[in-house]
Amino acid sequence: MAMALALLPIFVLSLIQTQADFREQRVQRQVDLQLAAERSATNAKSRLDSAQVLLRALSPDALGPYCAPRLAALVDQLEGYEGLYRLSPTGEAVCASGRSDSRPSALSPATGSDWFRRLRDGEGLVVVRAPAGAGYPSALIVAIRSERPMGRFDGAMAAVIPLSSLQPDTTDAALPAGSEAALTDSEGRILIASRPDAMRLSGGRDVSGWVDRARDQGSAVFEAVDSRGQRRDYAGAVLASGDIYVLLSAPAPGLLSWARLNPIGALLLPLGAWLTAFAAVMLLSERIFIRWLDYLERIAAIYAKGRFSVRPLQAMNAPSEIRTLARTLDEMAEAITVRDQELNASLAEKDALMREIHHRVKNNLQIISSLLSMQQRGVTDPAAKAALGDTRQRISALALIYRTLYQSDDIRHADARDFLTELVGQLIAADAGRGHLVLSSVQADSLYVDPDKLAPLALWLVEAVSNAQKHAFAGRGGELKVRFKVNGETSTLEVEDDGPGASDAAEAGVGRTLMGAFAKQLRGEAEMVESPSGGTTARMTFVTPEALIPNDPADKAGTATQSLR
Repeated sequence: MAMALALLPIFVLSLIQTQADFREQRVQRQVDLQLAAERSATNAKSRLDSAQVLLRALSPDALGPYCAPRLAALVDQLEGYEGLYRLSPTGEAVCASGRSDSRPSALSPATGSDWFRRLRDGEGLVVVRAPAGAGYPSALIVAIRSERPMGRFDGAMAAVIPLSSLQPDTTDAALPAGSEAALTDSEGRILIASRPDAMRLSGGRDVSGWVDRARDQGSAVFEAVDSRGQRRDYAGAVLASGDIYVLLSAPAPGLLSWARLNPIGALLLPLGAWLTAFAAVMLLSERIFIRWLDYLERIAAIYAKGRFSVRPLQAMNAPSEIRTLARTLDEMAEAITVRDQELNASLAEKDALMREIHHRVKNNLQIISSLLSMQQRGVTDPAAKAALGDTRQRISALALIYRTLYQSDDIRHADARDFLTELVGQLIAADAGRGHLVLSSVQADSLYVDPDKLAPLALWLVEAVSNAQKHAFAGRGGELKVRFKVNGETSTLEVEDDGPGASDAAEAGVGRTLMGAFAKQLRGEAEMVESPSGGTTARMTFVTPEALIPNDPADKAGTATQSLR
């Protein structure tokens, strides 16, 4: 009796281990199927990647007179291609290889096709099954977006690849016996299969529900009964950009095992032993460990919110292991607190140093501007005097950048609205001594801009305002309007005067050349146009700086306006 009681735990453990081995083998079989699906998806994806590389290589030269013969020759020479097409922005085939059987293809025009619309809306790559009316009954369309230098949509390059060339190999030695393979779309519908009935569930339903998991996790494994009533394991993986999926299937392990045929020995005894052990462990752990672990978990949650002033003092009465863990948390909180203080002090010191550097740079630029002003007063030649005045204005604009930076809360960026308003006022005030009244107004959106972008923006504005002062307001005064508008990916800066219009000298002057150079630094373009109400408008359109948001949320509803005189 004593020996039986002594062997009872071993017997129970043996039953549990047998069940665990059975489950492990079953899980391992599913893992092997999942790895095979991912491997098959990788192999097929490399085929699609090669097609993408080919399309990108052909895109620049796909509009020449020998385009069609060249595409046709490539289709004949390369294995696994049924057609190559170059489509215009309207979806028309401007160049095509044609079909090997000389039958017409309905791939073009593609204006109303969903895949062409996705490319036109900004997607760089689309992989879809060829529409039923395109003339390719069992093929994929791999298409890439073509763009002009400024990013405008310029049509697409498309390749037609037969589904059979992407079909996974079911003879792979790593696959379980009786494995079947298929390709599906994003809805789980079968595109091609080695044995379609193995890919349909009982009742004639399509294999579905796993696509969302595969799209999020890269692959998915599940078990179901096929249309023949056989229980099978399924594994699916993403093939191309969430549009095409690989699906493998293999017969599930047999349900008839000794563990299933002996429910008392395989289920009730292990369950009773587990319940007994569970009750004992829960009772002991709850009194000794669980409540202390819950306490430390609450302390860790407080630390995760950034509050390190709380200390786990109550854990000093806990068991030694819990005390050690609590002491570790306490030391960690103290170390983080000290480190944060040091980092904040270091950041404050660096911030002060940067402000001092900006201040000194501003002072040096002002000194240079003053020296140029003295030199200008001693020069009698009008052309030289004007050149020195223009140079002094440019240096003053740069000095204003550094003054704005060290006076702002964030020394790395400056608000374009505040800066442009002050710069226009500075330029108008510098020219006020000539005796002619110039009224100025500034309408500007707020936008954080770093110094690299602010410098060419300021210098362009200096040249535009100086140009208006010389040619529009000379001897008469007038009204100057400055507008800065952020339009999503692009921004526009305009300087409008009410003068008699741009002269030939202004069109060919140094200032116009500098304006074009400063616009190119901002990846933009500058132009001089006639204002609707008379006068001239200098306009610069450039790419809005990335990752910078408006300083004033009110700009989302309208444009703030400030006026100067």
